[in-house]
Amino acid sequence: MERLDCDRMFVAVLDGGSFASAAQRLGTSSGQASKLVSRLEAELGVQLLKRTTRALSPTEVGLAYYERIKPLLDEFDALDASVRNASGAPAGRLRLTAPMSFGTLQLTPALLDFARAFPDIQLDVSFSDRMVNLVDEGFDAAIRVGSPGDSSLIARRLCDMRLVLVAADTYLERRGTPAGPDELADHDCILDTNLRDLPNWPFRLPGQAAPVTVAVSGRLRFSSGEACLAAAEVGLGIAYLPSFIAGPSLRAGKVRLLLPELEGPPHGLYALYPPSRHLALKVRVLVDFLASCYRGAPAWDQGW
Repeated sequence: MERLDCDRMFVAVLDGGSFASAAQRLGTSSGQASKLVSRLEAELGVQLLKRTTRALSPTEVGLAYYERIKPLLDEFDALDASVRNASGAPAGRLRLTAPMSFGTLQLTPALLDFARAFPDIQLDVSFSDRMVNLVDEGFDAAIRVGSPGDSSLIARRLCDMRLVLVAADTYLERRGTPAGPDELADHDCILDTNLRDLPNWPFRLPGQAAPVTVAVSGRLRFSSGEACLAAAEVGLGIAYLPSFIAGPSLRAGKVRLLLPELEGPPHGLYALYPPSRHLALKVRVLVDFLASCYRGAPAWDQGW
């Protein structure tokens, strides 16, 4: 198994481009990563990597070894997954990445229920709004809001996601309530810089296939949906937010739903994972569990 650890580390170093990246992917230190590759070089009696203070690159023999050993490791992992699946006992470390807001507000309770249901699975969850490369960074699966994005991954839609317009009564009493999307241009809009096409808000009108885009403006911009909601709650403008963020505030009456006939463009909540002939049982049970949790109308869209 020690030789297997060395081979895995060498492949991870070339995939990630550094000892630090490989160490993070495999859950160890940069020093240990370097030692494992040096041990592999000593055992083979060849230099696999050219190291400088600024970068590292494979030698000619190192590249040839990488091209032969990587598919063998992939085949070994596929065999390992198939045997574990046959045993019927999901177990092992499961690395998951998810967006920050959805992860902390909505996903965490579901993951805690999952952890109680499957005590032999070790959950390692990273909340980040960065677009993570699952394969290069060693993640088993990702949860993403919006569109799947990476066509090289398997995507399973877990539920629909809504974008809604909200504002507090204090703001509406002062500035009036917009009667249609065109009137949004005359209002103070609170902009979430996580949306891709600022400062344009897209909507689908009833009976129209083509979306309508409204150019909006406002003096407040936040890279956080929660911050945008907080600004709306104190009457500083109109916010355009995912309903999983706005739902609790709508139920509590802190903000009001505006133009309910409008819908944002089609969005969804997705579970993504790399394609494999033998999907690891730990990943399969997680995806199935989340699909069950979010089946039907999600909880954040109810009660308002």
